[in-house]
Amino acid sequence: MKVESLGKPIGPPPTTEARLRPSSAPIANNGEQVQLSSLASTLQKAEAALAETPTVDRARVEEIKQAIREGRFKVDANRIADGLIDEVRQMFDSKVGRG
Repeated sequence: MKVESLGKPIGPPPTTEARLRPSSAPIANNGEQVQLSSLASTLQKAEAALAETPTVDRARVEEIKQAIREGRFKVDANRIADGLIDEVRQMFDSKVGRG
């Protein structure tokens, strides 16, 4: 089966002047005000959270891949279920705290 490109190439999003300007750069004050929408504020918070997210441990990924290939990788369904339940509890707790 041959896969062909049907759309334009995917690349990094275009950068904006605001992203390129360091936060300490002076901003001209010409009397105009700018207000960010709640969506823009949410996106800024998401970007900050992503910036704090650790990068992928490629060595660990390769170790897991090798264990899968060799049949040594065991899935503990109870551990996964407990982790999912904890994540959902944290999600609910954070929503209740905000609302």
